[in-house]
Amino acid sequence: MSDQGVKPIADLVLSNASEVITCTGDHADALGKIVNGWVAISGDRIVAVGTKDDIEAKVDMANAKTIDASGKVIVPGFVDCHTHAVFGGSRVAEYAAKMTVNDPEKLKKMGVETGVQVTVRKTQEASLEELSESASERLLNMMAAGTTTVEIKTGYGFTVEDEMKMLEANAALNKKLPIDVVSTFLGAHGWPEDMSKEAYIDLLIQEMIPQASELGHVTFNDVWCEDSHFTVQESERILKAGADMGLKPKIHTDAYSNIGGSDLAADMKVVSADHLNYTPSEVLPKLAKAGVTGVIMPVLDFAVGHKKPFNARAIIDSGMSVALATDLCPGCWTESMQFVMALACRLYQMSPAEAIRAATLGGAKALDLDKDRGSIEAGKRADLQIWNVSNFEHVIYRLGGNVVEQVIKNGKIIADRSKSKKVMTV
Repeated sequence: MSDQGVKPIADLVLSNASEVITCTGDHADALGKIVNGWVAISGDRIVAVGTKDDIEAKVDMANAKTIDASGKVIVPGFVDCHTHAVFGGSRVAEYAAKMTVNDPEKLKKMGVETGVQVTVRKTQEASLEELSESASERLLNMMAAGTTTVEIKTGYGFTVEDEMKMLEANAALNKKLPIDVVSTFLGAHGWPEDMSKEAYIDLLIQEMIPQASELGHVTFNDVWCEDSHFTVQESERILKAGADMGLKPKIHTDAYSNIGGSDLAADMKVVSADHLNYTPSEVLPKLAKAGVTGVIMPVLDFAVGHKKPFNARAIIDSGMSVALATDLCPGCWTESMQFVMALACRLYQMSPAEAIRAATLGGAKALDLDKDRGSIEAGKRADLQIWNVSNFEHVIYRLGGNVVEQVIKNGKIIADRSKSKKVMTV
């Protein structure tokens, strides 16, 4: 209620939900569940959440559109904080062949191209329009499964022109679709086969990072710190160059080795450290104290048959904020945060409550957006999902399904499966 005692006027009210999962509270499994909950929205913001009596006392609902959520669950929109959703072509032949063959020489004799350089070539060959169109299809599928904010990294260009092309595709998608696209520059995802790493780092710092910053819509600068990629010293240099240009630091680290990348993440207080498979247990509290969000990706570990899956329990118990993400890319093609959550619970001993928090508020923290979204609170962005189930645990129980009935972004319905349901008679 305002200082003048005038109630805010609601445009949209979600009523009678069996559960409203607000994701408020200070613990990793805090859901802030409201039974028989209501949510009131004005414009693109939530103005009230609570019981019917709470909403009636705080909000003018006289002319609001009402969605009856009886027997359903309302949760925040998913925030997918780590994807590579813009890329050319696919690597389906490689992925399928590796189900039974892992020998590189045998794969070569079979005519199967492998590795990130395949994606780099296909991305370089694709036009801006082709990249935007193919990524648009993926993002539409993600929206239908409840995602309302998605981060998209570059890293398949390896030239100034092609890295900027990927960032332009991100901007085009953000303009075209109702989903929010957060852009991350990940030029340091590798380097071209015909250029030395040292020369490429110079190109990153002298040309790519300044041009990415000048675009005005790029938020983060990322680097892959690994024994097969960039050293700690190289990573620090790249991240500092980005920070000098106003790009917030993120880091891929400890995915397949531990060379000190997670220590660097803590020392630089990066926004998020992603993967963390090989992160030493003694470094986790250091990351937590530095306020670094740990981003873990169950489907990536599943897709590559990772030899050392991340330890979710150790990360959570360290006190770190934890986020779940799809890592959508040619080697891990999943568009469903629901599938991510199901694997997180079954394979990594996360509770359903922890998984929901990590897929919503945790993802928002990993993008430095938790003051604006990720939970259902007055003043936050009205990014919500309505699930056609009676309690939230169904999301990790209905394997391979989609419990989402409606998706609301900025107070507007952007996906509505309730209208597409058909009854089949036999």
